[in-house]
This record gives sequence, C-alpha cells and structure tokens, in this order.
Amino acid sequence: MSSQSPKYLRLKEEIVSWIAGGRYRPGDKLPSENELSDQFGLSRQTVRQSIGELVQEGWLSREQGKGTFVARLSGERKSAGGSRTVGLITTYISDYIFPSIVRGVEAALKDRGYRLLLSSTDNRKDRERESLEMMLSQGVCGLIVEPTRSAEGNPNFDAYMAMQYHGIPLLMINEQYPDLDCPCVKLDDEAGGHLATAHLLEAGHKRVAGFFKTDDLQGVHRMKGFVRAHRDQGVPVDPERIVRYSTEEKEERPRAALRELLRSAEPPTAIVCYNDQLAVALLDVVREAGLRVPEDLAIVGYDDSFLATATEIKLTSVEHPKAEMGERAANLLIAMLEGGPRHEERGWVYAPSLAVRQSTVPSTE
Repeated sequence: MSSQSPKYLRLKEEIVSWIAGGRYRPGDKLPSENELSDQFGLSRQTVRQSIGELVQEGWLSREQGKGTFVARLSGERKSAGGSRTVGLITTYISDYIFPSIVRGVEAALKDRGYRLLLSSTDNRKDRERESLEMMLSQGVCGLIVEPTRSAEGNPNFDAYMAMQYHGIPLLMINEQYPDLDCPCVKLDDEAGGHLATAHLLEAGHKRVAGFFKTDDLQGVHRMKGFVRAHRDQGVPVDPERIVRYSTEEKEERPRAALRELLRSAEPPTAIVCYNDQLAVALLDVVREAGLRVPEDLAIVGYDDSFLATATEIKLTSVEHPKAEMGERAANLLIAMLEGGPRHEERGWVYAPSLAVRQSTVPSTE
C-alpha cells in the first residue's frame, strides 16, 4: 500500500506481513498498543483502530487483561467465508503453457464449488513472498504454487511455514522446493530430457547440443536426462555443447551460443531445447546461418505447447499435460481439504511422451 494510504491501514498491512511471514505465529502475543504506538509513531487511537479491524477480520484475538494474540486463521477466518477460496501462484499467467494450467485448476475447483484466487510472481522471489502474504491475507483455505527459480533455494521458507502454522494445505506444481514437505504434481523432467535426446541419438546424430535454463529444477533435471541419454548410448558429451543460462539471459545467451556453435569446426547436427519458446527463438538463428530444419539441423522442443505447431516447421516436442496437470493438482488439494484418500497426498509424477514432427529426421552423417 502506498504512503498516501491512511496510517491505520499501513499498520494493518505491517501486522499482516508479520503473521504471513511467520514472525508471529498462532498464539503469539503482539506488542502492546503503547509499544506499537511508540514503534510506528502513531496515536493510540490509530493503533486501536488497526487492532480492532484485525480482530474483526479474524487475524487477532483479544484476551481481557492479557493482551492481543495471533488467531489461528484456519478457524476464525474460514468461518468468515474464505474457506471456499483456493490460491494459485504461478511464475507467469498470461503466456505460454500457463493459461492451460490455470484453466485446468479453475475447472476442477468450479466443479467442486471452490473459487480461484490467482497471482503471478513474474519469476521473482520477492514477488513470490508478496503473493504468499496476499494469499494469507485473503483467507485462502488451500494453496497451489509453482515455485519461483526452484534451483536457487527458498528464501521464503518462513512464509510457507506460516501457511502450515495456520493449517492451510499446500501443493506444488511442475517442481517443488526440497526443503518443503508437501505433495507435488509434475512431469518427470529427467526422463523427458532423456527421451528428447535419445530420440536424436538413436536417429544417428552424434553431435547434439543442449540448451537448458538452470535456475529452475525443471531445467536441471532436463539437462541430467540429456547427459544420461548420451551415457546410455555410449556417446561422449562435449561440454561445449551444453549451454546453461538463467532467466535474465534467456533472450540473448542461447542465441549467441548457438551462433558460436554453428561456426565451430564440428557444429551440432541436432539440438535439444529447454522449451518450445526457446526452440522457436533458435529457429531464427538457424535461418540466419542459411541452414534448414531438419535437413541441416534437427530440433526438439519441450512442453508441446501451441508454439510447437505455430511455425512453418512443426516441432518435435516432449508433451506436457498442462490442463490435466492443473485439474489433478486441484483435485488432490481438494482431497486434502476434505479428508479424501491419503495415498495420493504425495502428489503425482507424469511419465513423458514425445510428439514427433518434421523438425527431426535421421542424420545423414
């Protein structure tokens, strides 16, 4: 909230952030009104107004003669009408495969009488924290999260634990943070990377390059599958043909790396891409070099998104369940909320399959 907001609202936001971030847990005593007044330079009346509204909203409870305490949100606030709202936090919302995942989640929730509250982190850790705090402040009864840059650790661990303290079930999609014990619905990305690479090696390609975004664990696992497929086929992996990049580098580094590889003495005859977005971008580099797909360079994408068939060259791509994944995640979370079968609470891992199209053909080497 901006600095132009009323002072009592700014104090409310601050207290909610303490609770959402785990600084104060259910049953913890808050500083007294006098202490809050001194700390924030506010009048007692302003502090009293903030505390009073948070009590009415179920965040806090007062005990006569003892003070103000953090309430357990799963009780008081759920009864206020938030118990049928499920939160969904994704890295992105409006592009690529994410709308399909969201539609799957929303359809399953609607069928069971739940509402969806949606938020995006834009693949930023600080916005992930803001999204978590917002979800808790809105009184969601359960939460589905696609972790942000999952290979770079979990600085928002305390905020996730605050969800647990308040009895709010958590489920992750696409990947999960290793330090959180929660179910996850995902694709077996190592198997997917292996499948894509083996497809090319078995077609006779010996010089296969791999491009992987490794600030998320999906990319790390796809890269591991790439390396394992070479090992299984007895083909040595040239380290120069493994291109790793971060989210910030995704626009330029893969393109520059492919240009350099294509100018080398032994250029790749095939490439495996982190996703279809990258595959389509690298098609431009291939055209710049005067090469043809698949005659001169075979390409495999990942996710089998709409982009795989949107260009003149139809891409071979590892299939991603998208809407089905969203639907399964929502149904598993509902089962957790409603005390359904516990044997599925560890989540679900999809086995990958390959949609073979014209971007790959047997090598003529």
